[in-house]
Amino acid sequence: MTTTKTTTTTLLDAATESPRPKHYRAIAAICLGNALEFYDFLVYSMLATLMARLFFPFGDHTLIPLMLSLAVFGTGFVMRPLGGLLIGLYADRVGRKAALRLTLWLMASGSLLFTLAPTYAQAGLLGPAVIILARLVQGFAVGGQIGSSTTMLMEYADKDSRGYYCSWQTFSQSLGIAFGGVLVMSLSSLLSAEAMDSWGWRLVFAVGILAIPISEYIRHRLPETEVHRKLVRQEPEGERQLKLLLRHPRQIVAGVLLVTGATVPIYTIQFYLANHAISVLHMPLAVATWAAIFACLPPLLLSAHAGRLSDRIGRRKSIFWPLPILLVAIYPAFLLVNLYPNILMLLAIVTVLSIPLTYTIVPNMALLPELFPARIRVSGMSIAYCIGVAVFGGFTQLFAAALVSLTGSPNAPAWYMFAAIVLSLAGLKLAPETAGRELD
Repeated sequence: MTTTKTTTTTLLDAATESPRPKHYRAIAAICLGNALEFYDFLVYSMLATLMARLFFPFGDHTLIPLMLSLAVFGTGFVMRPLGGLLIGLYADRVGRKAALRLTLWLMASGSLLFTLAPTYAQAGLLGPAVIILARLVQGFAVGGQIGSSTTMLMEYADKDSRGYYCSWQTFSQSLGIAFGGVLVMSLSSLLSAEAMDSWGWRLVFAVGILAIPISEYIRHRLPETEVHRKLVRQEPEGERQLKLLLRHPRQIVAGVLLVTGATVPIYTIQFYLANHAISVLHMPLAVATWAAIFACLPPLLLSAHAGRLSDRIGRRKSIFWPLPILLVAIYPAFLLVNLYPNILMLLAIVTVLSIPLTYTIVPNMALLPELFPARIRVSGMSIAYCIGVAVFGGFTQLFAAALVSLTGSPNAPAWYMFAAIVLSLAGLKLAPETAGRELD
């Protein structure tokens, strides 16, 4: 555990200057916990083609099993709004730290189900049913985790550093994805295809279970934020949290639209392009893991700078300027991948596109909790984030694969991302500027 904490601290220190010392260990602990949870939640996508063979061996066309496998990936997002609401209300009432610890054990339960799930050949439809249940549990957990951890980071900061503190949310998510990519790639290289199909994929999920008690121990030591402690000391307002949430429809709509413009590009660039290369362009399975790793490099290197930039020039400007770049670049990116189907082209595209993507998702992550008052901050952010992800972002890969199947054009998924970015511009119009302002 000492090695794990030292590694995380070194990564934080190397990225940019240190935050206030009294919060340094807390940020490191939250980053490690976030990385572990997003590893558990997103590693399925790196195994999507393998899971399609093992759990959905239906039909003669390779796209049908893949679409079913990607649909299971998307079911985790269906539970996100419910998890965001219930765990968010719990975090606003009981505490941010308590909610984070709850999500860890829920995520562990989902990982355990994946590890023990029988394949279709072993138990028929019971196998797909178990992994669907596992995804639902994980989706419920992540629905509450994202709002609790981001709010906790934000409430540790002062008004001039909230963007920087929240940038560690994006950094930690990318850290978890990169770790998952390295592990899947290593196992795929070390094990035979038969061993990977037999038990190697189970080891990937089992690693998540073994890491969670470490994160639980670290999170047990986190201090509750001063903002929440003040809320607890105050007299009850007599106004229920759900009723208070309903008084902020503009903020919720703005948050949903902003999340749509962030998460659809994330799942298109970091995940779908790799699965597209495997299923449509017939590249090897290792391509998916390499693409995920390379797509994580810009967030790992640039998130802290993107957060500081948003503190300096404002959230709205920071979110806006990368969007035209993504709009102009996405269709040519698909053209190039389909015209030159090789791993170097794919890695170059996902890396380059992830640079403007990083600079828009980091201020997005800071703006979402800033939209809501402290008494409903976690639940408000969670609902906005989880609805945007559930309705648009989480099913990006399924919609993209369906567009290819329906239109016959391998470039069709670019239009879905294009529409999502346009929606986010509408959300940005509704959102106020929050950088550098007192919130409560």
